Amino acid sequence: MGKAHRLAARRRVLLRFERELWASGLTLVCGVDEVGVGPLAGPLVAAAVILPPEIGIRGVDDSKKLSAKARARLVGEIRDAATAWAVGVVSPQEVDRLNTYRAALEAMRRAVSALSTAPQHILVDAREIPGVEVPQQSLVKGDRRSYSIAAASIVAKEHRDAHMRAAGERYPEYGFADHMGYGTRAHLDALDRFGPCPEHRRSFAPVRQARLPF
Repeated sequence: MGKAHRLAARRRVLLRFERELWASGLTLVCGVDEVGVGPLAGPLVAAAVILPPEIGIRGVDDSKKLSAKARARLVGEIRDAATAWAVGVVSPQEVDRLNTYRAALEAMRRAVSALSTAPQHILVDAREIPGVEVPQQSLVKGDRRSYSIAAASIVAKEHRDAHMRAAGERYPEYGFADHMGYGTRAHLDALDRFGPCPEHRRSFAPVRQARLPF
């Protein structure tokens, strides 16, 4: 099977839940996913994406399975094709105050609330979003099972990575563009040497234990 056929087959698998909803008359189906729960620095970001029925973009999949080059190409195609899309951002300081679980839910709520078109149904990765009066369907490992959730994961990942690259320019000593805020050896060494900056999550143990205050 060639690459084009594999991508088409994968697209058919990922569209299973969307096609059931489209067939029932619900054309405004929204996928929601978040990224950035685990890093020591940077925001937690969610995206909400409404795609038109029988969307034709090939290659959409869980953002963690895609190369940076593939994500950069796909995010533009997703945004251009989407009926509506939006992101929700929770700052490091809010993550500290809320904890990562509640921060992820809040980022998702903000993303859905920011949509220019209200969805009729939401497919969400492994959670139920509070404060949203739209029917929801929680799918465990949804970014691997739903096309819309996978598309949202790509949009969220690209938005957060762009933020971290910009943060890397403001605080070059931490190497944010290389590790995106995750706890790599190089990042931990930089924390030990320079202490935390405003992008760091002070509630995370490696940041709390850093030598210098900012």
